[in-house]
Amino acid sequence: MGQEERRAGSGGIYVIQEHHAARLHWDLRLEMDGVLKSWAVPKEPPREKGVKRLCIQTEDHPLEYADFGEIPEGRYGAGIVKTWDRGTFRLEDRKPDKLVFDIRGEKLKGRYVLLRFKKAGEGNWLFFRT
Repeated sequence: MGQEERRAGSGGIYVIQEHHAARLHWDLRLEMDGVLKSWAVPKEPPREKGVKRLCIQTEDHPLEYADFGEIPEGRYGAGIVKTWDRGTFRLEDRKPDKLVFDIRGEKLKGRYVLLRFKKAGEGNWLFFRT
């Protein structure tokens, strides 16, 4: 069994944080490879099928960021960080340009996809429910 196949079926911490920084956005975080893989979502995350949100992949964060509170003034991303949703997820498929996972959160529940744009830059993804 290959490394990518072994990763499918695993899961862990899922959290979305409402981040009141220079611009309001939501930080989607999924526990993978011992860190929180992270994406900034400029609009409220999708709850219904057919709603797609642009998101921008950001740097990985330590697992402790799942319970973050506030980033002090003068630091990058300064502002209040509130938990918008939290729970667990189960990874169904993991490829370099596509993640399929089942979210078991308080607000979001069901099968979601992160799909990387091929021509619009490596950090740009679509986040949607299937």
